[in-house]
Amino acid sequence: MQVEECLQKDDRCVLPLGSTEQHAYISLATDSILSERLALDAAEPLGIPVFPVLAYGITPYFMSYPGTVTISPNTYEQLLQEILTSIHKHGFRRILVLNGHGGNSPARPAAERWAVRMDGIELIWHNWWKSHDVRKAIDAIDPAASHASWMETFPWTRVDGVELPQEHKAPVDLPDREEVSLQRSREIMGDGSFGGWYERPAEEMEEIWSVAIEETRDKLESGWSG
Repeated sequence: MQVEECLQKDDRCVLPLGSTEQHAYISLATDSILSERLALDAAEPLGIPVFPVLAYGITPYFMSYPGTVTISPNTYEQLLQEILTSIHKHGFRRILVLNGHGGNSPARPAAERWAVRMDGIELIWHNWWKSHDVRKAIDAIDPAASHASWMETFPWTRVDGVELPQEHKAPVDLPDREEVSLQRSREIMGDGSFGGWYERPAEEMEEIWSVAIEETRDKLESGWSG
């Protein structure tokens, strides 16, 4: 009933995308936690509803790390389009897809083609962690920051009882994932971090998060063509 009431005055919504995959010393659910929390922090003051995060994504390259769950690209594209179709059916016409996992990006063209086929739909695909302002803020601290490094290590993605290494890991020379075995890929990646510091001071993380919220909220407020 609340969604029905909301649709009487606004046709915007947010669909967060995540994954369940190894993240070195932080949560397997990091991508899902971050995308859903960011969606809520950005959209709540605007009264825009946020759908539950799609917590599984495309991540076959981490399957040598227990706990990782992957979906085939074709299945993921179909699932995403069916979710979007349900959202459209109820009257949402401006949909921000807030993606928190790089491996999901191959599904972006399918989602955008879906939007073109549907009547009156605007779809924005937002890769929050590498958007202009967020990446600029990250690079100012540590350009080597990448997967499972400090840039994803917030209080809400930490794992209780796990101490993080204090050194700066050199960027990993990532293998051609199509040419090497999963086990060899794990040997190259080691603990799973792609490089950079493992954690940074709280004030730096708060600044990164503030930038992410502001950039995402701006898309919700003024990113539409109409």
